[in-house]
Amino acid sequence: MSARGLIVAAPRSGSGKTTLTLGLMRALRRRGIAVSGLKCGPDYIDPAFHAAATGRQSFNLDSWAMSAPLYRALAGKAAEHSELIICEGLMGLFDGVPTPTGSTGSTADIAAAFGWPVLLVLDVSGQSQSAGALALGCARFDPRVKIGGVVLNRVGSERHRNLASRAIEQVGLNVLGALPRSGEIALPERHLGLVQAGETAGLDAALDRLADFVEAHVDLDKILAAAAPGAGDALPADASFTPPGQRIAIARDDAFSFLYPHVLEGWRAAGAEFSFFSPLADEAPDEACDVCWLPGGYPELHAGCLVQATNFLSGVRSFAATRPVHGECGGYMVLGRALIDAQGVRHEMLGLLDLATSFAVRKLTLGYREARLLGDGILGAAGTRLRGHEFHYATIAELGADVPLAEVTDAYGSPAKASGSRRGHVSGSFFHMIAPVA
Repeated sequence: MSARGLIVAAPRSGSGKTTLTLGLMRALRRRGIAVSGLKCGPDYIDPAFHAAATGRQSFNLDSWAMSAPLYRALAGKAAEHSELIICEGLMGLFDGVPTPTGSTGSTADIAAAFGWPVLLVLDVSGQSQSAGALALGCARFDPRVKIGGVVLNRVGSERHRNLASRAIEQVGLNVLGALPRSGEIALPERHLGLVQAGETAGLDAALDRLADFVEAHVDLDKILAAAAPGAGDALPADASFTPPGQRIAIARDDAFSFLYPHVLEGWRAAGAEFSFFSPLADEAPDEACDVCWLPGGYPELHAGCLVQATNFLSGVRSFAATRPVHGECGGYMVLGRALIDAQGVRHEMLGLLDLATSFAVRKLTLGYREARLLGDGILGAAGTRLRGHEFHYATIAELGADVPLAEVTDAYGSPAKASGSRRGHVSGSFFHMIAPVA
């Protein structure tokens, strides 16, 4: 793998990884460096911001949900025609599930797999010299991981910066920058994280402000020098993805946007063709397609518009009479009889599955899942195992008599439970597919 790489990671969520990542990507791109982004773990939103900052597609790498050949192939694709890969970590550097080392889903697994140094982001608000102990612990906790440098975040003063920096340098680590506290560079957020890149007004200008901020407070040359070539050879495109059809109609707009780029790449590599349509623009799936796919997203924010999209509603109902339709998470909710919004207003949906979902009664459901299909269908034959995740606040308010789609377990050994719904040609669940089990 010819491109050099580094991983932006932190001891915990909320430390400033995304701020530093996007600022670095845009600042280095402005220098004329060909930068590609990657994201550790399951996340739809950050990679879209990476793509906006770099001008290149960003992929997810996941050591729990993906086989090593798949995530190595994706890293190899990111390295094509690139000089530098910046991979954004998830949660804390070592956070993952209790599985054998190398398959925990942690950022550390990806750092170790490729030999990319970690640029450690430390939120030093509320501490000074103790930052040295925290940095030292991260450096020694896992011998597979190399800390290439530290960037301080939320620094309160020059004195604060000096105290924290000296403590870190005393334990043998280099401080490559210090970002001051600032309330002027935050990107907008909502209940599942950042507002999507495509919805963020003035995104290009916001990315340039982030780049200006990062460039003013970190040493870009030293960060570039800290990057290292990836270990191991890049692998060819993974052939594990079987597309659900030859020509796939895919909903794509602000209400339906959560479909992993590597899944599309896998389907395309296997010969599938795509026809995108916008339910919010009242577009129906192309009748020339043999499968319709409704991805996850934010349909609860657009339920009123979807109810009025009569061409979309009638088109999907007509399509489902003769051909498969599948919905993931948000798409699953729209396939149901009704969606109850956060204000308790009931919006009638497609009615192709016998359930109603609610945001008026919210409950966070989050985590890795392994699904075993209970019957033949759009996702594969009965018994096929898929890995993915759930992340939603919606609850099922009413569940009818549809057949369950899959038997689902989490990554912690909890008992298996029935999940999702199937009726005729239609299926759906809250499960987001990442990859088939090798």
